Amino acid sequence: MTRSAAPDMPPLGLAGAYRMRWKRRRMLWRALRARRQMRKMAGSSDRIPGNGVLVFIVLRNEITRLPYFLEYYRRLGAVHFLVVDNDSDDGSTEYLAQQCDVSVWQTAASYREARFGLNWLGWLLIRYGHGRWCLTVDADELLVYSGMEKRGLDDLTQSLEQQGRRGFGALMLDLYPKGALGAQSYAPGQDPCEILQWFDAGPYRAVRQQPMGNLWVQGGARERVFFQEQPERSPTLNKLPLIRWNRRYSYMNSTHSLLPPQMNALYDGPGGPDPSGVLLHTKFLPEIVLKSATEKQRQQHFHTPLQFDGYYDEISGTPDLWHSGSVRYRGPEQLANSGLMTPIIW
Repeated sequence: MTRSAAPDMPPLGLAGAYRMRWKRRRMLWRALRARRQMRKMAGSSDRIPGNGVLVFIVLRNEITRLPYFLEYYRRLGAVHFLVVDNDSDDGSTEYLAQQCDVSVWQTAASYREARFGLNWLGWLLIRYGHGRWCLTVDADELLVYSGMEKRGLDDLTQSLEQQGRRGFGALMLDLYPKGALGAQSYAPGQDPCEILQWFDAGPYRAVRQQPMGNLWVQGGARERVFFQEQPERSPTLNKLPLIRWNRRYSYMNSTHSLLPPQMNALYDGPGGPDPSGVLLHTKFLPEIVLKSATEKQRQQHFHTPLQFDGYYDEISGTPDLWHSGSVRYRGPEQLANSGLMTPIIW
């Protein structure tokens, strides 16, 4: 892990703080306006339990992943799922509507123009997340942390509160199969880790960016395979998925960064001193090949989507991400021992 904290970074200052405050307010206003784009489809949001962790997610066509995703977070103790369905046509909406602990909003609006779904999620976090511990993830992200075999999300958030912490950061760790992408078989409800058994233990690098002070972690498998010639364009791997939410907060770039700026100090990357977890990124299930062709056509997932056509083309070419340095995934304690996350003090 290489790290550059840029110790000579200038402080934000009064003018910078003022700009960040107004930027945050603009994002909150956009979230308020975005509520008009969503239509409540199903669920019992008026009967959300008063305590416990809420899970927030935007998705499109994730019927294959949903059975395991929901069961995984239920086992960890999540009490309700608040889902924005972006015009799925694979049965995801109907499946979610049948779940007693899921509330579903549907929208056909542009995912990209909604700040990649953040405007929609922003409204739900304002409306339902204030004062609550909120876990904001994608359908292909499974949160793991040291001690989770015996301690669920309620234990985790209670320990964080006792230590005066307002959130919990995580490294997004790409899991992948051995062999050509798309050559495996996956059944809905199956643990993705049975198919995606490998990861890159490094290298990873982290820098702090101004003006928000947000971390920027890059490296790992996707950089090695797809962005070796342009590593600066490789995916951002740091996230702040679990936050004791306040209606004045706003995610800025997925869950990679957050305003107000001091919230970004919650995570210092792999090897950092503060408790952290890992988001197992299960993107590379067999369906990834077909989905890449679809997403290339939709042009919804990147700020400059045409620059990533080559990335989608490479995935469609069914490469083998495994190499001699790949490490077999054996559980969260392995990741803690390797320094990819920092155990919490229970």
